[in-house]
Amino acid sequence: MNFMPKIYDFKTTYEDLAEGGTSLVTDSIPAQNIVQRLQSREIFNGRRIGTEKYLERSMCQSIFPNFTVTSIEKPPIFMRKFTPDGKYFLAYSADQVSVEIYKFNGPQAAAKLFIEVLKTPESFTFSNLDNLDSADTSGDSFAPSLPKKRKWTENSPWDRVIGPQHTDELSQQIRDRLFSAFFVLKHKIKIAPPGEQLNRECSLFTEDSRYMIVGSANYIHDEFHHPTFQEMYRNNESVEPNFRYPLEDTTVHIVDIIHGVRRDSINLKVDKIFLSHNQGIYLYKKTLAILSVQHQTVHLYYVDDGAFYPLRSIGRFCHEDDELLLSKFPLFRPNRAFEDKSINTLKHRILAYLHKKAYRKFLEERDLSKLNQFHLYFERLKAMRIWKMQLLDEDHLLMKYASPDVVTLKVLEPNSHYCLFVIYCISSTEVLEIFDNNSEQLVDLYEFFTDNFRNNFLTPEGRFCSSPSNNIYSMQIHRNFRQTITSARFGGPSEAMKRILTGLPISAQSYTPSPYLDQALFSYDDHRISVMERPKAFGDTPIQFYGRDSGLFKYEMYAGALQRTGVPPGRRLVAYIFHPTAPFAISVQRANAEYVVNFHFRLNTSTLTED
Repeated sequence: MNFMPKIYDFKTTYEDLAEGGTSLVTDSIPAQNIVQRLQSREIFNGRRIGTEKYLERSMCQSIFPNFTVTSIEKPPIFMRKFTPDGKYFLAYSADQVSVEIYKFNGPQAAAKLFIEVLKTPESFTFSNLDNLDSADTSGDSFAPSLPKKRKWTENSPWDRVIGPQHTDELSQQIRDRLFSAFFVLKHKIKIAPPGEQLNRECSLFTEDSRYMIVGSANYIHDEFHHPTFQEMYRNNESVEPNFRYPLEDTTVHIVDIIHGVRRDSINLKVDKIFLSHNQGIYLYKKTLAILSVQHQTVHLYYVDDGAFYPLRSIGRFCHEDDELLLSKFPLFRPNRAFEDKSINTLKHRILAYLHKKAYRKFLEERDLSKLNQFHLYFERLKAMRIWKMQLLDEDHLLMKYASPDVVTLKVLEPNSHYCLFVIYCISSTEVLEIFDNNSEQLVDLYEFFTDNFRNNFLTPEGRFCSSPSNNIYSMQIHRNFRQTITSARFGGPSEAMKRILTGLPISAQSYTPSPYLDQALFSYDDHRISVMERPKAFGDTPIQFYGRDSGLFKYEMYAGALQRTGVPPGRRLVAYIFHPTAPFAISVQRANAEYVVNFHFRLNTSTLTED
């Protein structure tokens, strides 16, 4: 696949020397110098109404990460992500019981470190770094015998990295001190209760970047504490646990980032909540939704000033007073909830909607096929359970229903099984629409309104995160993926729609707003890095980024190489952590239990060498 964008945008006309005055039209590359870009913006050149934010982000095409240091020495932590405002960095301690909050010193911190290191008596200029192996270091001071200084050349990519081949003392000194140059520890907060561990892939931030929500869990071991039957099955929709689906004691915490204290927590005992990648919790503005897969209940909370306030629970009951109403009829009220013979209110609304939809089709078209199909698969529909969910806004839920075997992780390929997508209104307790995983209408809604599913609006930068609905290049990538599945062996249009809808519901805050991954500004290999915060397969070559407006090479990211070479390529993954706005990124390469951390940042090398 060719990742080179169209090179030219602006046109200049020259008169041909041939007789008749024929014109030759050639294209010119826009100004790439940051000073010229700022001057052009200052005089209102080429600006269109509504493009102010794009012009601001386009400055990143001139200021970008141009330097990489591999194998950084870091504290014993698991690195997570930056806060939405970019001021702090979140990490988990090695024992996964504490949250560590670091203050980010800015992308210019590396230049200060390099200048400080180069001023030491036995240091040397960075341009001689590659020639260290050929230098004569036998004397007391090896500086006079170093090779002659070289000029820094931007066209030499490997001159912009301190890689595994650089094992000299200066390189190691930079690796040892680079983390402390960028990050300063502000708070270390013990969060997890005794016996529980924090999930290092779970974190949510409030809109003001003041609070963060994390989760901890502990597997319930039968030899220490065997839950009672009533604890495991609290209603007639509760699913059956198994060895691949063990029950847990889960706690959701909210932490004050500024003061470094835990403000509140929610305890969910003998339950199953998928915390990894925020699958089981969703925060939209000040509304927090927690999905209890074990008990098939969506718990809603209002988050304000670092505290959780219960709103309602959707599952067995939908209205707040449903349980009170049921208590007035002792004949229909069982002694224990799991003995309830009636269908719970949420499931009843779903089945009633499907029946009305089939019956309406019969009245309009006199077609009994949908009605017969509903009665044929009634028991199968009744047995389906909530698998995933997300908040579309403060009043609408998108829930994904699948068979109990899929929900309890008994099947190997869960995304290939039949499922339903339910759009539910919280205030009116109505089911607004139901789609299956072969619905072309839902695929069209996702393609044209992707931003409404992602809800990446924590900051103004998040609104410009590349998606098929706001970026023609992302749409082209999406269409290429759809066409690939359609034309593949055992593929087709139906299979392509299923593959697209496997991404729904979308986990909260799982897309990075960094302008350096904006498809409108840069072109890169989307198979190796993307705006979605998920690990990608590791490649042996650097990821190259090209400017969209010029087609020129801008920068590259090299994830480093492990010291141990016996690791199969398929098991090597790398995760990228981008700063929301600054030219700074972290790549964490993982192979089995081994981790390599690399920093990618902006370094003005002209300040490091003296003429």
